[in-house]
Amino acid sequence: MAREFSRSRRVGEQIQRELAELVQRELNDPRLGMVTISAVDVSRDLAVAKVYFTVLDSEHDVEQTRKGLTHAAGFLRRELGHRMKLRMVPELRFFYDSSVEHGSRLTALIDQAISKDSGKNED
Repeated sequence: MAREFSRSRRVGEQIQRELAELVQRELNDPRLGMVTISAVDVSRDLAVAKVYFTVLDSEHDVEQTRKGLTHAAGFLRRELGHRMKLRMVPELRFFYDSSVEHGSRLTALIDQAISKDSGKNED
């Protein structure tokens, strides 16, 4: 049982590395800006891969980026099939990963609270 879990995790990590390179070097879709593949969760049966992405530039719309990635899914699967030794390449489903955005917002709030607190201490 644990072996299956580690296999799907290893496959997910390899897919993440390969997709990051493919998205950066091979896709020329104008809907895609600076996209980062943040995580890949592969089902136990290796049939489906949930691909989590972040958008690093605010000029690109998250939904348009997801549509661009979904449009390229067939190409990406084919390329993964060439690069990886799998009998079946998982179906790719793309999801926006908002954790980076939330982390940035929390950091800004913490910095703001610290600056307000240090301003009070100076009085």
